[in-house]
Amino acid sequence: MNVSVPVDDSVRLNVRQRPGGSGRPVLLVHGLGSNSRMWDEVAALLAAAGHPVHAVDMRGHGESDLPRESFDNATAVADLAAVCDALGLGGALLAGHSWGGNIAMRLAAVRPELAAGLALVDGGGPVDVQGGALPRDTDDVGWWGPDARAPREAMRTVLRAIHPRWSAAAVDASLSDMVEGPDGLLGPRLPLEHYRSVWRSMWNDPPARWYPDVRVPVVLLKAVPPNPPPTWLAWARQWVADAEAALPQAESRWYADSDHNLHADHPDRVAADLLELARTVDKQAGAQAAERS
Repeated sequence: MNVSVPVDDSVRLNVRQRPGGSGRPVLLVHGLGSNSRMWDEVAALLAAAGHPVHAVDMRGHGESDLPRESFDNATAVADLAAVCDALGLGGALLAGHSWGGNIAMRLAAVRPELAAGLALVDGGGPVDVQGGALPRDTDDVGWWGPDARAPREAMRTVLRAIHPRWSAAAVDASLSDMVEGPDGLLGPRLPLEHYRSVWRSMWNDPPARWYPDVRVPVVLLKAVPPNPPPTWLAWARQWVADAEAALPQAESRWYADSDHNLHADHPDRVAADLLELARTVDKQAGAQAAERS
């Protein structure tokens, strides 16, 4: 079921909901240029385990409204807070992929009553692209491919080749990141100027500034590509170690030989890690309730 949530006077966000049961609610946040459908396989497993699941399309993404103006992290965090308030999602588990992890991290820091636990799915750390961090002053996002347009079936073939473990549903979900132009070719749904605005915001708002203010259990799910360069592996290990040291309650899970889109590449394992986080959160909540009584 989809619901539409107004977050300001001109933008409504689409939220994909699965009722689940009486378990703790989960809010799933996609990455930059992605969409909520990429979470579908993980969401189905969480709902089957009894958790109500809400997967949001951020502004300009998926089935949510595309604003005329570009936006930044602060706007995205305010949007997520508005969704949580509208849907009554206090004390939820927040899971964010890539940029979505950065946004979920900041939300957990500034609105702690909304987050009972946090999962960073190859996100929540310094920006990294294709195995290496980009210069802070970069304005080159040509790899995003604004001119890389192709027919739908050709794009599907490319996605299958790049992501051999993805299901057909995940490939279809990724295709919905694109829109068909008058020429019948697919191109990115999110306009390049919007993408650049968020990209710059990711540099200017590093997640590490929010680590000390996150007081809930955090699990970092880190993808490691096949045969990573030693310099990249050292970089990844360092930021995970720094995050574990700065976050009051954090532990990491490493996914070897994996795709950046862990939720599509390993939905069973990601769901299992989120369910383990839910059990940790509920155990802590139970212990705190016992101490008060």
